[in-house]
Amino acid sequence: MTSAAARRDKILENIAAAAKLARREPSEIQLVAVSKGRTAEEIEPLIAAGQRDFGESRVQEALSKWPELLACNPDIRLHGIGRLQSNKAAEAIGLFETIHSLDRLSLLDALTKEVEKSGHFPGVYVQVNIGEEEQKGGCPIDELGTLIEAVRASPLPLAGLMCIPPAGLEPSPYFALLAKLGRRHDVTSLSMGMSADYRQAVMLGSTAVRVGTALFEDDAQA
Repeated sequence: MTSAAARRDKILENIAAAAKLARREPSEIQLVAVSKGRTAEEIEPLIAAGQRDFGESRVQEALSKWPELLACNPDIRLHGIGRLQSNKAAEAIGLFETIHSLDRLSLLDALTKEVEKSGHFPGVYVQVNIGEEEQKGGCPIDELGTLIEAVRASPLPLAGLMCIPPAGLEPSPYFALLAKLGRRHDVTSLSMGMSADYRQAVMLGSTAVRVGTALFEDDAQA
């Protein structure tokens, strides 16, 4: 059985190799370990291996396991990567250092109210509905400029753009489109790429890859 540390090392090697091919520095790419659905016992070996960025999809699940882990490892940075309900804004602001799923003005308003109360200002990625899928969260492409400018006018730092390509389709064209949108709107950081496609994402400009299965499961190494 491969250890969590070995799986992490292999993924970092793959990221570095993809970065080199794209004439980029590997240090430009952040590995976010997607720990949703994983227990503290599964997470701890990755912490011991040096992993410091972790992603959670649901606020309540994160609150059930991370306070104790954070108390022992205060340098860990938690990322909110799932679709966020406005009524969870206060908890999300208190928990996450970065939120990858800002997709609407009403959520920005809710987050802004909470940061002004708490004094904690997490960075936010604007999630783009890159495949124009009705069932998926994300800002429509033609409304992206309005939402980006609203974030820039808010007290929340704009971390970048995020996308999840349509399932079952070649992801590279969607990664390329997000990179193009980033250039158009003068946004340099891109959260894109998961276990099956993070190398393509790095080749096309990703600065944050969200990898879960390949980190936690032996038979899922990408």
